[in-house]
Amino acid sequence: MKRKLTPKQQRFADEYIKSGNAADAARKAGYSKRSARSVGQENLTKPDIKQYIDERMAEIASKRIMDATEAVELLTRIARGEEKETVISSTPEGVYESQKEADLKTRISAVKEILKRYPGDDKLVKAQIRKAEAEADIAESKAKEARSGDSNEGQTLIVDDVGGIEDEDTGS
Repeated sequence: MKRKLTPKQQRFADEYIKSGNAADAARKAGYSKRSARSVGQENLTKPDIKQYIDERMAEIASKRIMDATEAVELLTRIARGEEKETVISSTPEGVYESQKEADLKTRISAVKEILKRYPGDDKLVKAQIRKAEAEADIAESKAKEARSGDSNEGQTLIVDDVGGIEDEDTGS
C-alpha cells in the first residue's frame, strides 16, 4: 500500500473507512468545516485515495473470513479435545460456568470432516486415479501415432498401466 498520500489524505481515508461518511471524514482529517463536503467527495474520486481505501477494505474483509487452513485447524482442535465449550449450570445455590471438551459424537464428526478433505487410502479414489492414468496413456499413444503417421491398423495394442504401451507383434 505504498501510495503517495499526504498525512491528511490518509487520515481522511482511514476516517472514511470507519464512518462511510465523506464529509465527516474530511472534518475529522482536518479539512475546514465549510469545505468538508466538497473536499470529501473530491477525495473519493482521486485514484490514489480510492485505491488505498479499496485495499484497506479488502484487507479488513479478508481478516473476518475464515480460510480453509483455519477451518481444518479448528476441526483438528475439536477432534483432539483441545477446543473447550462453555457450559452454564443453574442450581439452587447459584449459576456456575464451566469448560468441557467436545463430546465423542462431535469429535467423530470433526474427524469425518477432516478426512473428507484428505481422501488418503480411499479405494474408490485410487481406482479413479488408475483409470485416469490409463486413459492418459492411451491418449498419449494415439497422439504419438498421429504425429508419426504410423498406423497400427490390424495390430493389437496392449496397455499396461505399470509399464506403458506394448506392441503385441514386435514385443516392444
